[in-house]
Amino acid sequence: MSVSTVAAAQTICSDISGALPVLGRDVTVPLVTGGEVTYAALDYAASAPALQRVWDDVAAYAPYYGSVHRGAGYLSQLSTDLFENARKTVEEFLDCRPDDQLIFTRSTTDSLNLLAAVLPADCQVFVFETEHHASLLPWKDARVTYLNAPRTPGQAVETLEQALAARDPYGPALVCVTGASNVTGELWPVRELAAAAHAHGARIVLDAAQLAPHHPVSVQDLDVDWIAFSGHKLYAPFGSGVLAGRADWLQAADPYLAGGGASRKVTRREDGGVDVEWHDSAARHEAGSPNVIGAYSIASACKALTEAGFDTLVAREQHLIEKVRAGLAEVPEVKVLSLFGDDAPRVGVISFVVDGWNSSHFAAALSAEYGIGVRDGLFCAHPLLRTLLGTDPQTQGECGAPEAAPGEKSLNAIRVSFGAGTPDEHVDRFVGAVRELVTKGAQWTYHTENGRCVPAV
Repeated sequence: MSVSTVAAAQTICSDISGALPVLGRDVTVPLVTGGEVTYAALDYAASAPALQRVWDDVAAYAPYYGSVHRGAGYLSQLSTDLFENARKTVEEFLDCRPDDQLIFTRSTTDSLNLLAAVLPADCQVFVFETEHHASLLPWKDARVTYLNAPRTPGQAVETLEQALAARDPYGPALVCVTGASNVTGELWPVRELAAAAHAHGARIVLDAAQLAPHHPVSVQDLDVDWIAFSGHKLYAPFGSGVLAGRADWLQAADPYLAGGGASRKVTRREDGGVDVEWHDSAARHEAGSPNVIGAYSIASACKALTEAGFDTLVAREQHLIEKVRAGLAEVPEVKVLSLFGDDAPRVGVISFVVDGWNSSHFAAALSAEYGIGVRDGLFCAHPLLRTLLGTDPQTQGECGAPEAAPGEKSLNAIRVSFGAGTPDEHVDRFVGAVRELVTKGAQWTYHTENGRCVPAV
């Protein structure tokens, strides 16, 4: 069974820029200075806009929506086929091994919490302090070793090798590492870290939330044991994510959630209780009615990215990265944050501070006065920001005044991020706005209202 979609007949890369069409590219927003401007969405690292292809595919399927794995009716059967074919599409996108399992979850956070719930007894977990909280915090029921932030990729591998070699007892172990930092955009040496983990009898899970939307990811080539990512970073909305990898730990543990769909057989005992036989397939950890639209949207995005060609997308993104970095380098008051240095390969995620400016104030001015959406704060990576800024990340500046005097350390940061669908004009406007704000100052004052920094109008 299949659903005919408008997107199936579309040319994936139709414009000469090589940018995939995304929703919202023509949205206009009001400026506090008067008038309107086309919105420049430069906060992809938080949630990327949906690809037009994804939206069209989902819209075409919506009238056929039905319950998955639950009915004999045509729409239920079609939805089940769609859901399971989506699983195969994502497995191909990730180049999974033949015996891997792919589980649809709600997000990267959900995926890593699922993995944390199935760890074998006495498993030790090793995680760098540079991780996003989604991969830093789920391991509360395991023995966790937090590793200091490395300053080079080689130091990352060396630090991990030393920690794994010194573990006592020498039992099961899991390494959790990001593929691309959500703060600096820098690529981590995943293949080398996986080799180090396996050499010391450990397994490794890759947080690919920021990597998968920007670069091809092969489970087999990187030799990772599991991979996790979120649909909303991959140009696919609807609250879905993925955990894919080795099946043995997943099959040996009780379901992450108990309920319908996870159980193969449930019977009453003579003593009044129940006996449950759980599925060994991915269904074991997909209890409840699956998010078929979320899964389908991820599969649609995977197809679109594959058909567009990552070589084209990476080259296009590198062009934008160079533009942003060159523009920011011309503003002496701007300091770009980095662990591995200026020459480190990276994706389109760049964080910076502006000398003498409150980061929330600066980001609010970019939005209110220029129609540019960026992120400010600590990006759910507090230990990493503490390392990069040399401050306590639990203390943030007040919105209405500079958080630090010129020459003093900033307390939080500003992040600009982009990818497929980002036009040159948005990047040029951002660079020009940064230069103008630093030179002339904001045209309005800003204050905190309901936890947000907004113009005081």
